[in-house]
Amino acid sequence: MGQLSHNGPGGVLFGTVGSPLKTPKPGGTVNGIAYSRELGLDALELAWVQSVRVSDETCAAIKAAATLHNVALSVHAPYYINLNAQEPETLEASRERLLKAARAGWKCGATDIIFHPGSYHEQPPAEVYARIKDQLTELTAILRAEGADVRLRPETTGKAAMFGGLEEVLALSREVAGVAPCIDFAHLHARAGDGAVNSYEEFAAILRLVAAELGPRGLHDMHIHLSGIDYGPRGEKEHLALAEADLRYRDLLQALLDFGIQGRILCESPKMEDDALLLRQTYEELRAKQDYHASDKRRATGQGADD
Repeated sequence: MGQLSHNGPGGVLFGTVGSPLKTPKPGGTVNGIAYSRELGLDALELAWVQSVRVSDETCAAIKAAATLHNVALSVHAPYYINLNAQEPETLEASRERLLKAARAGWKCGATDIIFHPGSYHEQPPAEVYARIKDQLTELTAILRAEGADVRLRPETTGKAAMFGGLEEVLALSREVAGVAPCIDFAHLHARAGDGAVNSYEEFAAILRLVAAELGPRGLHDMHIHLSGIDYGPRGEKEHLALAEADLRYRDLLQALLDFGIQGRILCESPKMEDDALLLRQTYEELRAKQDYHASDKRRATGQGADD
């Protein structure tokens, strides 16, 4: 896997899931990439959430635009993927959707393929985990054999009835080569339905778990989804703009900064690019404050900048 060039603040890239909403006409991914760079964003997740319908010619144009504007690409695969499907036809269709997203994403220059792993179907979680693990082991092997050098990233989900708890996603990432997590902090906040996972201490505990399960690389190769979120006793209802939700995103960004994470933060709120820029600005402000205090401490102790 080629190394991502982290040209964002502190090694963190910011962007949107889907082209920015205000992308100038006629729109499209190529223009969305150019507009992302114009805004000061440096990542974009191709939102192929309904289906993957893209020609090789279009893939080449997307890849050229991303290279020209230095925008890192990932893909959100179709929602209709269930690697725990009980019917053979449904399971095969799910496999093909994920493979198709990965193959086309690779042609576009994307490095990471995000997807929702599946449902429990009232089965024991351990059995579901084993089944999904087996599927991902096969699928990653197929992609490696084809030369599609992408990571498959199962996403943490916002409802407890759906496979995709943090521990499950991290275990898959530890046990299956070519798999890494996509951590959606809004989903984790909504998943239990009680407003948990919304403090600095809880965010820090998640990052400690990532480091414990995946080692330092886990913190240096993060793929994060972030937005406001509305939730109830059964978990996620819908994504919200950050200003309209209770997610303490400043505390989260501070935790990410304190743990020295690198990677991408992709926003999928109804005000995608506005909130992505808000996240970037807030992160930069927190980092500048941290750098100032570190410099002030060095001056107070008589240490030079290179000590």
